[in-house]
Formats: sequence, C-alpha cells, structure tokens
Amino acid sequence: MKAVLVLNAGSSSLKFALFPIEPALADHAALSGQVEGIGATPEFSAKTAAGERFHETVPSNSDSQREQHREALTFLLDWLQAHNPALEIAAAGHRIVHGGDKYSEPVQLYGHILRQLQKLVPLAPLHQPHNLNAVQAIAALAPDIPQVGCFDTAFHTTQAPVAQAFALPRAISAEGVKRYGFHGLSYDYVARQLPAVIGDKASGAVVICHLGNGSSMCALRDGKSVASTMGFTALEGLVMGTRTGSLDPGVLLYLMDEKGMDAKALTRLLYKESGLLGVSGISQDMRTLLASDAPEAAEAVDLYCYRIARELGSLAAAAGGLDALVFTGGIGEHAAPVRERVARLSAWLGIDIDSDANARDASRLDRAGSKVAVAVVPTNEEGMIARYTVDVLGL
Repeated sequence: MKAVLVLNAGSSSLKFALFPIEPALADHAALSGQVEGIGATPEFSAKTAAGERFHETVPSNSDSQREQHREALTFLLDWLQAHNPALEIAAAGHRIVHGGDKYSEPVQLYGHILRQLQKLVPLAPLHQPHNLNAVQAIAALAPDIPQVGCFDTAFHTTQAPVAQAFALPRAISAEGVKRYGFHGLSYDYVARQLPAVIGDKASGAVVICHLGNGSSMCALRDGKSVASTMGFTALEGLVMGTRTGSLDPGVLLYLMDEKGMDAKALTRLLYKESGLLGVSGISQDMRTLLASDAPEAAEAVDLYCYRIARELGSLAAAAGGLDALVFTGGIGEHAAPVRERVARLSAWLGIDIDSDANARDASRLDRAGSKVAVAVVPTNEEGMIARYTVDVLGL
C-alpha cells in the first residue's frame, strides 16, 4: 500500500494518520492514532477505518522530550512497517502552526525552509518547536521520504492589512507582531465542502465556527478569509477548553503588579487553567458541562455561547453581511445545545434553525424561511494535509 503519513506533533503528543494514495487519494484515513504522554510515559494507540484498535507502551530510554519525540516516531515507523510489510510511505505531511508572512501555501520542506520556520518559533513557542522537531526526526530516520509543511496561518493571508493590524508603534508591527489567525487547515477544508452543502451562498458572506478544545471563528467572502477571532497567538478570541480567549491586557498588568505573576505563571494561567475549566471549576469538556446540574457549569456554557454570538456580529460586519453560519469541530459538530443557544442569541441576524434537525446533527439546520443558511460540516484537517502533500509533490 502506497500512502501519505500525516503528522501533527505537539508538546506531549504525536498524532498521525495514514492516507492511501493508490489508485487515488482516500478521503479518510486507513489508520489513525497518537502517541500520548511524551515527556512522561509515552503510550501508543491506533484505530483502523474498520474499527480495529491497538494500544502499546512506547519504550523510552531518554528523559529529553525532544529525544522522546524521536523515539515515538521511530516506534511509529517500525510499527507501521511491522503491521503492513507492503506499506510504502510515499511522503510525510506535517501540520505546522506558523508560516509567518512568507508561507501562504504548503511547501516541500528543505533545510533552508526549516531554518526560516525556526525563526518563527518566538511567534508560536508552544507549538512551532515541536512541529519542526517531527520534521527533523523524519529527515534523520527516513531521509528518502519527502516532507511537506502545511501551515495553520496560511488560509488567513488573504485578509486585508487593516484586518491584521494592531494599533502598536510601527517598529513593533514591523517585527511581525500582527494578527495571523489559526485553524486555517480546518477552514480551508470546510470552505471546499460548502458549495455542495449550501449552494451559491458558499460564495457570499460566510462565518465558520471551529469549536473544540481550541475554538475560533472565521469570516469568509468568496471562500477566502477576511477576518478571524484568533490573532497573534491561538489565545485570542473565543472562550476555549482551558484558554481565556480575548482578555483586557490590563488584567495581565494587574496580575504582574498585584500577584507577582511572571511570564511562566501567566502562560500557565492563560493556556492551561482558564476557559471552560477555569470558569466552571469542573471540566474543560463541553459534554461534561452540558450534563452537569452545577450552576458553575451552566455559567461556563453561557459565557462560551455568548462570546460566540458576540463575535458573530463582529465577523458579519467584517464580511459585509451574513449568508451562512457553519459549525465544525468536536463541539460544533456534536453539541446541539450550543448551536441552539448561539442561533437564539443571533436571531436578529436572520438565523432561524429547525430544532429537530439540530437535535439529530443534520447537515442543514435552517428552516425554509431562514435568511441565513445554517450548516454542520465535519472537518478533516488530516485529510486536507494529505491533499496538500499529494498536490505539492505531484503524487
């Protein structure tokens, strides 16, 4: 079997998916899984398209997180070959969070490009180093496998300069401090599916809600990004599982002055201890919160939905109207109560959804008289990376 290996390397995990490319690129992965617990006790799990599951502990002889990433990749490549001796990995496609100003489309990864991407680490210090570590590890372990980088920021490079700018001194902006936007791989995939789901409205003013543990929204015109809720980092915008979303910078100054919090403590607070988890004090998982009778859980869900509705008004202004509202991501695809609340809060925009269709997670949720089309479109970021990889390499 000839296939593309898709990799998404995080700080403590390595997600993977295997897409056959003969006789043509498969729409969905034949095998997917992850290595979790990198930096502690790595555990491998995988599932085939038919539902067969595997689980193993990954042997580790190093205390270094970087070395454990390499050990995880070594284990993965060996495991894939052992379970499918006829497997030929034709290429590896990587999710890379930041492409900066230069990389507005996927590229084959060479040494000089990796050096350019390394310079972007200060713009995404929690993600970029691990993305690049995986590329370097594959290059060392299997140098004959061509690799392609697919950037989460690339989809948003179509935004006008005014949509990307902060009101900072020009010297700081010139160093690359601006709004980049993220979740671009998801938005690109969903945007490509929209003509089949909502017809001509796909080329109008569309807002896509990518709702999951990381949540964001994007406004599109003619299928291209014109504005997004995430900015310089993946911290801005909506309430998320453990991230604050948009926050008055004065709060940070207060915490530094009055609580003595340093950069490390603030990073932990903003990325790991806030969001749904921080507000509820119960969980970052929307399913848990929706099932809870605790008032704190209800308050967290209410804030989550309120912020989506508020951003929807802002993005409709940026797009010059609203022809369609689209939900994707784990919460967007499966949490009917969240979609219902957002629609109710946003009824003034002409949104009218069918509660029965919403309850069964139908692909179209709008009633016949709704001014705005409302849809649920499952995302497939791994499939998008596989497609990019095949296209870039001409496989």
